[in-house]
Amino acid sequence: MTKIFNPSAVRRPFGNYNHGFLVPPGASLLVTSGQLGIGLDDTVPEDISAQAELCFEAIKAILAEAEMSFADVIRISGFLTKREDFPAYMAVRDRYTLDPKPTSTLIIVGGFTRPEFLVEVEVTAAKVFG
Repeated sequence: MTKIFNPSAVRRPFGNYNHGFLVPPGASLLVTSGQLGIGLDDTVPEDISAQAELCFEAIKAILAEAEMSFADVIRISGFLTKREDFPAYMAVRDRYTLDPKPTSTLIIVGGFTRPEFLVEVEVTAAKVFG
């Protein structure tokens, strides 16, 4: 069983996440590359919500290939180019996060490899099999 940590000596989380997550010995660990808001046909939506949706759907597919789901995600790292996109990104992210809530980091960056990219998301997942 994984264990979460939100010590009383630390301010409670700002949103739907936990401060710490302990993975038990013997768990399989999956680390994804950052996923961008780009479709299979190479189209990039102009909207932050649509791009974030593509990021999380790509992560969902990677998790499925590893016989995992969002229930196994222990850490989400999100990167945005615009601070004002925070609420829209969080709305999408929160639809995908399950209990127990993973740890989470969100960083505002200067940009990505192509100027039309607005968001990138990577996760770490852990699962005990058998």
